[in-house]
Amino acid sequence: MSRNIPAEAYGLGTPELGRATAMGKFVRKRAQKVGLPPGSLVYTGEKVDEKVSITIIDYDEKNYQEKEVAGFDQCLLETDKPGVTWIKVNGIHQVGNLEKLGECFNLHPLVLEDILNTDQRPKIEDYDGYLYIVLRIINYSEDSELSSEQVSLILGNNFLISLQESDGGIFAPILDRLRTAKGRIRKSGADYLAYTLMDLIVDNYFVVLEQFGEALEYLEEEVVKRPTPDTLQDIHRFKYDMIMLRKSVWPLREVVGNLERKESDLIQDATGIYFKDVYDHTIVAIDNIETYRDILSGMLDIYLSSISNRLNQIMKVLTVIATIFMPLTFLAGVWGMNFKYMPELGWVWGYPMALGLMVAVALTMIHYFHRKKWL
Repeated sequence: MSRNIPAEAYGLGTPELGRATAMGKFVRKRAQKVGLPPGSLVYTGEKVDEKVSITIIDYDEKNYQEKEVAGFDQCLLETDKPGVTWIKVNGIHQVGNLEKLGECFNLHPLVLEDILNTDQRPKIEDYDGYLYIVLRIINYSEDSELSSEQVSLILGNNFLISLQESDGGIFAPILDRLRTAKGRIRKSGADYLAYTLMDLIVDNYFVVLEQFGEALEYLEEEVVKRPTPDTLQDIHRFKYDMIMLRKSVWPLREVVGNLERKESDLIQDATGIYFKDVYDHTIVAIDNIETYRDILSGMLDIYLSSISNRLNQIMKVLTVIATIFMPLTFLAGVWGMNFKYMPELGWVWGYPMALGLMVAVALTMIHYFHRKKWL
């Protein structure tokens, strides 16, 4: 990593940004659901004005069809076609659309409730005829802000429904592979499509972790060489980021492990080995996160040690200066008493001799401190 990267490149030294980011990660509007019966549909994510985008993609080995629809009225008809149907939903803030989706696919009310509760941990639930999977997409913006977005997958026998809070374009490579028939995705079923989405999300973790690691490396250099109060704010901000990363990735191990063991009839034997690969990647991502946690845990101690060392150096210099001036102050005090019978007061060379003596004492002490390596 380049050593001349400015702090602003990673948002370092901006405590206001750190405090605002941290608060936004942990404050969720769940209070409005208190007292409501199970299955109540209340959107708890951030308020957005974006239009909901619904894309229906039908494909098999030879055919591909993609179109956008205004609502879920046609979804049930689309899944009756041969091949695989991918219903890609960007925007879940319109509760009415989710209600129609539930009616269309006979989804359990608790599934719809979990889709709207956008602070779910990664998990997998097996319902009658479909699997409900929750994942987290991690984004690292240009202004060094870490954010997490919930993705819900509903996997059926010949269909997959993906629901995102917003359209971040993360699934664009998979759409390109479907359109150009690259790889085996058009030859496989809906379970393989679910694998490709999960694999892309996990691979994106490594991109974020690489950027996060570079920022940590720069922050560690700041802590050792030039720590400031803003550096302490940055350490706390990174600790909040690491908590969110761990909450988003750690439970994913159990989810992928369930799919790898093929505990559902919806997962074919040929796809199980691909989920094993995703499981391995998840373990590597978790190991990286734990490594960064250890670095951050020791970084606060390094910061305190650096501040203490700087203070000790300052106190050392001030102590040396004060020690040099102690005998000089004593001599000046003796000759400043102004007694009537002081022979030195009548000497012609008294003043130059007094100054010379003071300089000699000061140089002798400086030489002594230098030999002791105190300077």
